[in-house]
Amino acid sequence: MTRILLVEDDQRLAEILRRGLEDNAYFPVVAYDGEMGLKLALSQDFALVISDIILPKMNGLELCRQIRDLKPELPLLMLTALGTTDDKVEGFDAGADDYLVKPFEIRELLARVKALLKRSKSQTTPEASLITYADLELNTLTKSVFRKAQDIKLTPKEFKLLLYMLQNRERVISRAELSENVWDTHFDTGTNFIDVYINYLRKKIDKPFDKKLIHTKAGMGFILSADPK
Repeated sequence: MTRILLVEDDQRLAEILRRGLEDNAYFPVVAYDGEMGLKLALSQDFALVISDIILPKMNGLELCRQIRDLKPELPLLMLTALGTTDDKVEGFDAGADDYLVKPFEIRELLARVKALLKRSKSQTTPEASLITYADLELNTLTKSVFRKAQDIKLTPKEFKLLLYMLQNRERVISRAELSENVWDTHFDTGTNFIDVYINYLRKKIDKPFDKKLIHTKAGMGFILSADPK
């Protein structure tokens, strides 16, 4: 059975989620505060962590950051009652792979779990560690990015977005494609997540340099190209 760490201080909700996971052939382990969640995450093997944001002893964002630093490949699904764009961006910047706003149905949680586990398995396939384009360099092993030998610091989600754009350079990528491949389509399409993160990348990747690489194609999406037409 696939082991999943569930960090939720609401014991009633934790029990509902535990039963729902068990009924679908998962093996959940429950922690009721952030410190215990971190201890379990680092001392045991889990395929996925599901964590609330508002937790005693250590909040879910700090928990997420520490897990991401020490177990970077472990998928993280955040649960929260906070649903604004800024709240979600903060969660993604902490290293979360997906974000589910309360209240939600158990079948929606299960769909997110299935998608994250599937993606995690697919990412075990070795890939080229160094990707270069024009004067931009990205290393998938060290998670480092350089442009003209200048070190560029990216958040985990910014890194993933840039990696996908580099892997699909010189072609227009729609918002729908980005949402599916960078965010697993699991967020409210009425929000402006993609535009927010594209702007983040532009400020770091393009603004300090003369040549711009990230371009908008009106009504179509975005393209990473050194010579856009």
